Amino acid sequence: MPDQPTQHSTPSAPPHTGRSKLVQRPSFTERSRNIGERIIEMGIFCIATLSIIFIFLIFYFIFREASPIFLGEPARDTTIVQVDQYLLPDELPPVAAADTAATNDTTAAGADSVSASGTGAIEPVADVQPVRPDWLDEGYPLLLHDSPVKLSYLLHDNWQPNSEHPRYGIYPIIIGTVKTTLVALLIGAPLAILCALYTAFFAPKRLREILKPVLEILAGFPSVVIGFFCLMTVATVVQSVFGVEYRLNAVVGGIGLALAVIPIIYTITDDALRAVPMSLREAALAIGASEWQAAYQIMLPAATPGIVAAVLLGLGRAFGETMIALMATGNAGTVGWDFFVSVRTFAATIGAEMGEVVFGSPHYQILFLLGIILFIFSFAINFVTEFYVKQRLIKKFRGAE
Repeated sequence: MPDQPTQHSTPSAPPHTGRSKLVQRPSFTERSRNIGERIIEMGIFCIATLSIIFIFLIFYFIFREASPIFLGEPARDTTIVQVDQYLLPDELPPVAAADTAATNDTTAAGADSVSASGTGAIEPVADVQPVRPDWLDEGYPLLLHDSPVKLSYLLHDNWQPNSEHPRYGIYPIIIGTVKTTLVALLIGAPLAILCALYTAFFAPKRLREILKPVLEILAGFPSVVIGFFCLMTVATVVQSVFGVEYRLNAVVGGIGLALAVIPIIYTITDDALRAVPMSLREAALAIGASEWQAAYQIMLPAATPGIVAAVLLGLGRAFGETMIALMATGNAGTVGWDFFVSVRTFAATIGAEMGEVVFGSPHYQILFLLGIILFIFSFAINFVTEFYVKQRLIKKFRGAE
């Protein structure tokens, strides 16, 4: 009987019941998160959310304190009841003018009676009109310390909030802030960029490991230390070299701000230069370019987006710095583009006057308005950095546009 081929039967699959579960195979790239990681992630999310909320709350608080300037206040009685020696009779309120006339008549009558008595001690009072001061002809309203302030009052070139008749012109503060910030960027930005270029492509490795930490440590220096250094040393050197009259001026303050700006611009510029592919530099050297040509004409333009972001962040730091500007600029509200006269900045004005201002007064509201201007400027700098530098410049240099 011939052998029959053996058939190997395979076990039949169990009938499909419709309730079988899919078997999850272990993954080598994904793993389940334990309870500790979930808590850490939730904590980071909560901190980020609270940070955003606090930023909006800070802006709301600042705007609320300055809101009477924008929204206006109910009219209050701000009549001048005391006779000012600088005001002419026709400029006084009716009651004050009548009192002034009565006082002059009484004084003249008394003087005439004394002269007629023959004592000769007092001469008759001559009818002398007070001299009109120059600031009455400038068109600025005559304010008291509790007079409501309008935005139009800020468009003036005289900042005297503590005088008998206060004035809140912010032109000197704007000009002083622009001058010190400009000096800081003109000094700090080129030095920081060239230093980053040197440490990225020319400095030996051992020297680079020393220079980079030293420059970054400068960012941690207290502002008061830099301000004191400018007050005692830099001011003396600048006055001796240039022979200027004012010891504290925009140049001294700008040098101090440059010392605070250099570490920020240097660190970001160095990172931007190192992020450029080294193949570009090697290709430039391969076709005969020198080290300087490869670094200056190839690597530096390729890192332009990061460099622009670094300069903008340095601009924001110089614009909002308080202690250095308070100690090294002289804090005098002057109008003009002479860089060797004392100036006043936004941050220094807030820092110097906020501690002594009357709560809720117009001066108090004006200082919070200056804080709003600083906040808006910082927001604009971040906006330009985010949407212009990161979007337009990066796409341009990558060839997307």
